[in-house]
Amino acid sequence: MTTSRRKICVVTGARADYGLLYWLLQEIEADDALTLQLVATGMHLSPEFGSTWKQIEADGFHISEKVEMLLSGDSPQAISKSVGLGVIGLADAYARLQPDLLVLLGDRFEALAAAQAAMLARIPIAHIHGGELTEGAVDESIRHAITKMSQLHFVAAEAYRRRVIQLGENPQRVFNVGAPGVENILRLPLLSKDEVATRLKVDMERPVLLITYHPETLSETAPVESMRTLLSALDEYPDTLKIFTYPNADAYGRELIDCLHRYQERHGDSVVVSSSLGQLLYLSVMRCADAVVGNSSSGLIEAPALGRPTVNIGGRQGGRLQAASVIQCEEERASIVQGIARALEPEFLASLNGMTPPYGGGDTARQIAEVLKQVPLKSLLLKPFYDLPQGDVE
Repeated sequence: MTTSRRKICVVTGARADYGLLYWLLQEIEADDALTLQLVATGMHLSPEFGSTWKQIEADGFHISEKVEMLLSGDSPQAISKSVGLGVIGLADAYARLQPDLLVLLGDRFEALAAAQAAMLARIPIAHIHGGELTEGAVDESIRHAITKMSQLHFVAAEAYRRRVIQLGENPQRVFNVGAPGVENILRLPLLSKDEVATRLKVDMERPVLLITYHPETLSETAPVESMRTLLSALDEYPDTLKIFTYPNADAYGRELIDCLHRYQERHGDSVVVSSSLGQLLYLSVMRCADAVVGNSSSGLIEAPALGRPTVNIGGRQGGRLQAASVIQCEEERASIVQGIARALEPEFLASLNGMTPPYGGGDTARQIAEVLKQVPLKSLLLKPFYDLPQGDVE
């Protein structure tokens, strides 16, 4: 008697979540008890953001469904309409694929659309990177909403496991498996500085700044003004090589992209702007960089694991666990200039020796795959509220 393979559907909407899901996709594909169904949507299908679905196929994965959902506008209305299109397209994809379990990572609007369609189709959801705080972004609400729509939870730190339980989730379904980004660092054969320089066609014999700045969607300051403040601060460091990656396709993100390209035109070969470096090159640049600048979660998770200083700007990542390598700055020119100066000080880098990053990892993908394979499916949708005993969680 043969047992049917369990169908695991993984939805990816952007370069960032795909990179973090890579080793889990490999684990699912290699397991004789599982069948991988991979759905690409959002930024992956946009030429403006590098058509990164091609990288997925180049990595050897078969894309089961491509779901168009991203409108060309970047207003809040366009983002809301993109979510609606995503729910419609993903509902149709699920109907064709008939998955047993859905896997989502993170807190973007593409994941929100995927979760809504799955919840209404009675498809159990496994959520990765729940329980975290990002007080300056709408992602915070999206992340917690996905948590409440999910039945399985794979978190990156013990504090986040406790928060998911605080939200009413059963502790037996919440697993602290560490951060997938840390596993990437441990498992990927990162490029040398010379190899990075060759790929980017740049001179890296000077200080290098890796910069990713996303719109701070809950700030009262217009994102484009915040970007101009950052670029003005960077002008104080003319002798550095500045490697920018695109912001996400969030509200007003395209205005920031226009700013970056105008900045690149003014500064020539001291500025590199990339729509998508890809996970290998991005982490390799990070390891070579003298500092990581911006407001990306990678500055708080991956950069400390590589021992790199981070200049974290504004409140987008407010509430997340931070290592000693993270320098917090206000969205003000003087604060950013001072933060970068601190990050470039040899004494500051030396002080990080022996630092313990707050995020674990290294065996994350295998742990998740084992749960996906073994968890009983029949009772998974039955999700009684977990009433937390008083005093159990801070």
